[in-house]
Amino acid sequence: MDNKKKILVVEDEATLQKALNDVLVQEGYNVLSALDGMLGLDLALKEKPDLILLDVILPKMDGFEVLKKLRENDSQIPIIILTNLSDISDIQKALDLGATTYLVKADFHLDDVLKKIKETLSKN
Repeated sequence: MDNKKKILVVEDEATLQKALNDVLVQEGYNVLSALDGMLGLDLALKEKPDLILLDVILPKMDGFEVLKKLRENDSQIPIIILTNLSDISDIQKALDLGATTYLVKADFHLDDVLKKIKETLSKN
């Protein structure tokens, strides 16, 4: 039985997605990836990850829509929003839709992401 935590990374920027995946795998997580919102939503509903890292600006379906649909499906999966949008209204919208927390891409390092993931998983 594999008891590693499963993390879904929904990020359309391939280099960032690869960097996140590599760091998470090194930390011992099982990692699933999606490059667009529709695939991210499908994977989230099928695979039921322990946590989702979700970009807001995505092809096919934006992160807000993914978040909304997950919450409509009664999903309680903690979701960390990754965004370039530092506008407080966007951040508030994500939190109102049920995001657990958020990180602004320009402001974070991979260590910050890991710390936020560990904090979030330890609460659930």
